[in-house]
Parts: sequence; C-alpha cells; structure tokens
Amino acid sequence: MVYLIKIDLHLHSNFSDGTLSPRELVHKAKKFGVSILSLTDHDTVSGVRDFMRECAKAGLSCIPGVELSADAPFELHILGYRIQIDKIDEHLKTVRDHRKERNMAMCEKLQGMGIHISMEELEEEAGGDVIARPHIARLMVKKGYVPDERTAFAWYLRRGGEAYVERKRFSPLECIKIIREAGGLPVLAHPVLMGLDEKREIELVEQLVDEGLWGIECFAACQTWEQMNKWSQIADRYGLYKTAGSDFHDGLRPGRKLGMGVPADLLPWSRLGARL
Repeated sequence: MVYLIKIDLHLHSNFSDGTLSPRELVHKAKKFGVSILSLTDHDTVSGVRDFMRECAKAGLSCIPGVELSADAPFELHILGYRIQIDKIDEHLKTVRDHRKERNMAMCEKLQGMGIHISMEELEEEAGGDVIARPHIARLMVKKGYVPDERTAFAWYLRRGGEAYVERKRFSPLECIKIIREAGGLPVLAHPVLMGLDEKREIELVEQLVDEGLWGIECFAACQTWEQMNKWSQIADRYGLYKTAGSDFHDGLRPGRKLGMGVPADLLPWSRLGARL
C-alpha cells in the first residue's frame, strides 16, 4: 500500500508576487492538510524566516527556498531548496536592483501612453522586496486603465507588449551555481511552461545536469497527468529527483489549490532538512 502525504514545495507570498503573507500561507496550508512546505518567492528570501517560524508553531515541516528567473528566450525558472539564507541574499540583491531599474522603465513607458502609475504607488501595492509585473497589472485595474489583469498583460506587460521592458537575469548556469554556493539543491521549475520541443527540452536538461541540477518539478499544478508522467520519465533517465508544487500565488491565480498528494518516499526528506 502506497502511503500518501500532502506537500507543496512551490509557494509565493506577498514578499514577491503572491497576495498572502508568509503567516497566512502557513495557516492556509495547515487548513488544507499540507505537511511539508517551501516558500519560494521570486528573487528574495526576506519572508523565509517568518515562514519557518510560523511552520514550527503550526507543527509543519519547512524547507527554505527561492525561485530564480533565468536568462533565456523562453520561461525558465530554477528553484533552490535547503538554501542558506544569508549566503544567497547578496546575489539576490543584484537581481532586485535590476528589477527596480526595469520597473522604472516600464512606468515611464506607461506614463508616455497616459497611464499614470508611479514607483511609489507600486511599492505600496507590492508591500514587499520584489515589485513584479503582476503588481503593475493590479494597479492598472485599480486605477481603471484596464478591466482586468489579463488585459493588462495582453496589451501592455507581456513580452512584446507596448510597455514591456526586458530585464537582466542570471544565466541558467549562474542560477544553479548561486544556489549550489548557498548550500542549496537546484530544481527545474514547471518545465511545461518552457514551451520547447522535445529535442530542445532534452538538450537543456542535459546541459543543466552537467552543471549540477538536482531535480525537476515533475508534479506541477499547471501540468497535465500526461506531462507529469513524461517529466517523471525524463527525471528517472538522468537520475534526478522529482519534486511537487502548486506555484500558489492566491489572488494572482484564483482557483489554483494549495498542496499536492505524493508518495511519502518521493524525496530524501532528511537531505532537504525536512521531516515526515
């Protein structure tokens, strides 16, 4: 008989582009019966300590995490687990500085189109270390410039949109190196979102494995069962661990559930610093 547990190793708080605080995330996870969690905010670990403290109070097991956006002509994100917070934060400050420059440039573009959004308003809207495009979209809706966030992205904020500005990122190999140097374990996030053909997918995985990739997020809420099975087979082929996460943002992606059921022996929990 297979013993199942509920985990979620891909969560976002209001320290990046989620809408719940770390504390609120923990209590929501407990309500849904999730027993092992990781907060993986974009380019910041500022909420991780609060998250870990709240998990301890709630009797849940917590793995410190982060999500890095890699420089690629497609969507490529690398998750880092069991990271040492102080060691990785200096690298993340560079990424956040680049984000700030990009956000200022996007605000200038929008203002040139008669959409008056300031950095001060964005900082208030974000309320955390990281200001991202979803914050701009939410503010555009609040100020009546667009009917919904989907329209904000479709017309202005998507890659190729009128207000889009490319931002500086670390290369995929640099992301892995940064995570490894912080004592962490790098994992390819939601691989289906890369949108690559099978040949290019395999080429990329082989390249990342050579640089120290530890796992693949095979069980992701955005992937079908067929896609999960495919990526599980790829992980097995290259000796990679299989992780699971919802990429939960709450208000940004309404309807997405927190937590995923997996076999209890899915991962080497002690190596991740977690307990069953």
